[in-house]
Amino acid sequence: MPIALLALTLSAFAIGTTEFVIVGLVPTIAQDLGVSLPSAGLLVSLYALGVAVGAPVLTALTGRWQRKNVLMVIMSLFVIGNLLAWMAPGYNSLIMARILTGLAHGVFFSIGSTIATSLVSKDKEASAIAIMFTGLTVALVTGVPLGTWIGQSFGWRATFMVVAALGLIALIGSALLVPKNLKQAPPARISQQLKVLTQPRLLLVYAMTAVGYGGTFTAFTFLAPILEQVSGFESGAIGLIMLVYGVSVAIGNIWGGRLADRLGPIKALNIIFAALALILLVFTFTAVHPVAAVLTILVWGAFAFGNVPGLQVYVVQLAEKYTPEAVDVASGLNIAAFNVGIAFGSVLGGVIIEGMSLMDTAWIGALIVLLALVLTRFSGSLDKRAEARAA
Repeated sequence: MPIALLALTLSAFAIGTTEFVIVGLVPTIAQDLGVSLPSAGLLVSLYALGVAVGAPVLTALTGRWQRKNVLMVIMSLFVIGNLLAWMAPGYNSLIMARILTGLAHGVFFSIGSTIATSLVSKDKEASAIAIMFTGLTVALVTGVPLGTWIGQSFGWRATFMVVAALGLIALIGSALLVPKNLKQAPPARISQQLKVLTQPRLLLVYAMTAVGYGGTFTAFTFLAPILEQVSGFESGAIGLIMLVYGVSVAIGNIWGGRLADRLGPIKALNIIFAALALILLVFTFTAVHPVAAVLTILVWGAFAFGNVPGLQVYVVQLAEKYTPEAVDVASGLNIAAFNVGIAFGSVLGGVIIEGMSLMDTAWIGALIVLLALVLTRFSGSLDKRAEARAA
């Protein structure tokens, strides 16, 4: 694997830390700013909406730029966004800082995926994407637990200051390691970009992505209050439990990439979505027992992000087939779909908490993931029909 993937992984680590550290800090921020848990959960939702807007729109606007220049600009924006979060005087200004940071996030994972696949041979595309997303999973292993501990020990603002420093390191890494003249397709015309939004096969994959992630984040957004209020853990233990979750995520991400390479994305996604729905259902019953809760979270992490490489390589494959002039845009829209799912799941989780209870987020999340499984099986059947017609 080329060394340029290391630079992408460094950036993904910094971005992954700032995205998911908020999950461990939801109760802390809610208490400090005097807002409700669902309101604090909006820090997850609105960040995700920033990603959803940034991925397709800013990717399209920067289509004529050199990929390295785009990386440098968005990582600079990322650092600025986290510095603003560190200095935010209140809830509204923190929201704005999170949205700004989300815009940078969206562009990074859009162009990062296409850069990763352009650096390797066809048979290693899913593995290359998995390596880049390892930065995200390593963030869950180290950055998120450490950031959670820093936020609980020194105040949540300190977490964002540290993340800004991580972003600066990633910016330097991009400057040193990413080659200047990366291969890139000619920028798509507006008509070609709109073609992506009218291609039914791509829209189906975006639905798979959004629904699959939405189910997970219905419960995951409020994991910290579940562990405190239902499982009975002290707030100081949340960082350690996030570490356990992150380790399993790292393993599951690499495993998911290899599974997609070996079986193809559809078969891999069928397995992962089915297992994920079952685990969320099981968590509904195990959350009240501390040991069982941690063991379930350990298994949950292995499947929660294992679908990322398969979904991303699948959308690139379909885009190369149906909209070859706008593969970057198609990839960016899938990043948007991930984050539409996160935003939807987070908001739905808040609604469930207000109208039902914390633990109802888990079994309702399981039902949503089952819908993703149905969509995946349908997409697979369409692939088989297309292959039969071609034969």
